[in-house]
Amino acid sequence: MSNSTVNITICDSDVYYISTINLANKLISQYGMGFIWFIGNLGSILMCIVFTQPIYRNSPCAMFFLAASISQFFTYNFALFTRILTFAFAVLTLNYNLWYCKLRFYLFYIFVALPRYYIILASIDRYFASSRNALRRQRSSPKMAFRLIIGNVIFWCIIYIQIIIFYDIESGTCTYRAGAYGMFFSIYITIESGILPLLLMLIFGSLTVGNIRESKMRINEDTGLRTRMSKKDIQLHRMLANQIVLFIILNMPNPIYLIYSSFTVNMSKSALQNTAETFISNMTYVLIYFGFSLAFTNFMFSSGIFRRELIQLLRTKVLRQTSRATRSVA
Repeated sequence: MSNSTVNITICDSDVYYISTINLANKLISQYGMGFIWFIGNLGSILMCIVFTQPIYRNSPCAMFFLAASISQFFTYNFALFTRILTFAFAVLTLNYNLWYCKLRFYLFYIFVALPRYYIILASIDRYFASSRNALRRQRSSPKMAFRLIIGNVIFWCIIYIQIIIFYDIESGTCTYRAGAYGMFFSIYITIESGILPLLLMLIFGSLTVGNIRESKMRINEDTGLRTRMSKKDIQLHRMLANQIVLFIILNMPNPIYLIYSSFTVNMSKSALQNTAETFISNMTYVLIYFGFSLAFTNFMFSSGIFRRELIQLLRTKVLRQTSRATRSVA
């Protein structure tokens, strides 16, 4: 979604490169995004089932993981699905229908922000839960987690009302208005989607690691014994830490591209350069969605409790029902 001026003079070699880049963009959108959509939906459903089991029910961190899983399901089936339609199958309804243009990007930004900030809230919760200060530990509670989950939805629904107001169809493209708001939004989205989440995750992740190291060496004053975190809490810390690492690695390219785009938005660019930038922009979002889809794999490898609960559910629910169905047919 660039408002830059396009140099319409295209040489023969540029035509070849443009067609090649467009083909690569289409194929990656069809097969790469299609694969992410499939494994993302499957993983979200399984995570929702596991995190509603009794062992996780009263864990604030697990509540944030559950909320992230639910919001990711909507991310795959709206934000990612409409991106697949646009880049893989050239369904450009949003460029012709103004209200669809506004609604699509309004929901897109909300659905992408929600899981990202649920992970941030989970990292803040782990910091409070691992603190030596009793008052801070009290802030890690199911009641507080529920309030923050609801508040997160309301907050982003309000924040992105600006999309309904300032998004238009300009030159056949659904995008934000050019001028002062365009520059503001480019800088804002760079901070909101890239810089701020990375900083918050790094800060609270580092603070949590510090708390855990202190807790390993701390001696209980009353009993003279070392205090130990529960196995579930240790594994939740590991799940979150790995998720933060994945987020940082796979989300870093997007804010870097957005910063570049903000500073070059009014530059004159060739058709080849615009095509290449569209491809790079799309690939940064592919990485974001890929990061979301890896959450289930991360949890499977990071937590024995998560694996045990999932296997137990598959055995008791799926395999038992399949066995009963086979017997009834026989």
